[in-house]
Amino acid sequence: MRLRLWAPRHWLMWAGLGVLRLVALLPYGALIRLGRPLGALLRRLPLSFARTARRNLELCLPELSAAQREALLREHFTSLGIALLEIPFAWWSTPERLAKITRFEGVEHLKAAQARGRGVILLTAHFTSLEMAGRSLLALAPVSFLYRPTKNEVVAYALRRFRTARGGHAIPRDDIRAFIGALKNNECVWYAPDQSYRKKGAEMVPMFGIPAATNTLTSRLARTTGATVLPYFFQRLPGTQGYRAVIHPPLELSDCAAADTERFNHMIEAQVRLAPEQYLWIHRRFKGLSEDYPDYYGRRTPQRA
Repeated sequence: MRLRLWAPRHWLMWAGLGVLRLVALLPYGALIRLGRPLGALLRRLPLSFARTARRNLELCLPELSAAQREALLREHFTSLGIALLEIPFAWWSTPERLAKITRFEGVEHLKAAQARGRGVILLTAHFTSLEMAGRSLLALAPVSFLYRPTKNEVVAYALRRFRTARGGHAIPRDDIRAFIGALKNNECVWYAPDQSYRKKGAEMVPMFGIPAATNTLTSRLARTTGATVLPYFFQRLPGTQGYRAVIHPPLELSDCAAADTERFNHMIEAQVRLAPEQYLWIHRRFKGLSEDYPDYYGRRTPQRA
């Protein structure tokens, strides 16, 4: 560890990590109970998260009444509060502890894909239990995951240290060469391409029927490497029942990356409807690739005359 990480300006961050380490010692039921008021607090902070989530619910679930969407918004922030406490639980829990509360389905699809020897893309989406989803996979096989580098050195250290402590391997999200190399070495790469993406290779792909700027890299990578694409979804069960992790059969790919991405988006939508409070609604998903795209979040700066 670099000595500068112990500089006084980082002491508050280290104190926060110490608190998280203590949280990881709590029983799972206590974690769930503490997450509920934490989520209620998050919803009341003067941030844009609640406004963004409310707008996304309006766009994606218009069949719900305004009252139903507000109730779902409250449940979503409860889920976010629990998710924050799941982070230390995922980082520091033993495999035996996690095995008691996680039920896997479809493991045979992963084993068959590994036997092909061409690599595996475990295709997932941004649900609130994402940290637990990644950690749980390590019980089945070593897994590489894409991550967004952070400027805070202590946070960056913690993410690398604890996410890789049990056999995981970190790949910066823009390092496509490392991604391809991992697949060619018959490794498993855990990948969540469902957020807004407007860089090279982006296409407009419907999500909940609304065209949105989307990363369509998955099928192109699979065709290049011969890797198997396995959709993977992770759901927090009610109360203290734990988690249900499902590895689906291989996604059938076509010659059209946008069509393949839309097919996976439909799978995401189906999973969202199983547990709508657990999708990451606070992300501004609906952005376009041109100036004529609707300003769904009211954040565009008006043009001066």
